[in-house]
Amino acid sequence: MSAEDIKEFYAKFKTDSGKVQQALPDMVKGFMSLFQATMKAGALTIREKELVALSVGIALRCDPCIYLHVQKCLEAGATREEILEVAAVVTMMQGGPGFTYTTKVYNALEALGK
Repeated sequence: MSAEDIKEFYAKFKTDSGKVQQALPDMVKGFMSLFQATMKAGALTIREKELVALSVGIALRCDPCIYLHVQKCLEAGATREEILEVAAVVTMMQGGPGFTYTTKVYNALEALGK
């Protein structure tokens, strides 16, 4: 996916999420409640939790998870280098399949100007 495709994903995701929220308000409310309760600062900082979430997204090969959590990692103060190291750890743990998704992390950083 190119940087332009990823930028388009971010814009489209907001619109699509709004449609899902209208169609399934209780499900979205429940998920967002879980997300907010889990992702607030606690024993781990928000930055650390976002880096963990990104690693799981890469490991599960979830493109939207990768793009959204790269963005959230940056918003939480993670550096480009930290984000790329997370991708490297996933590659070390998964080998080739993890490596192929590292390009998605790199492209998301490029799309976000980092």
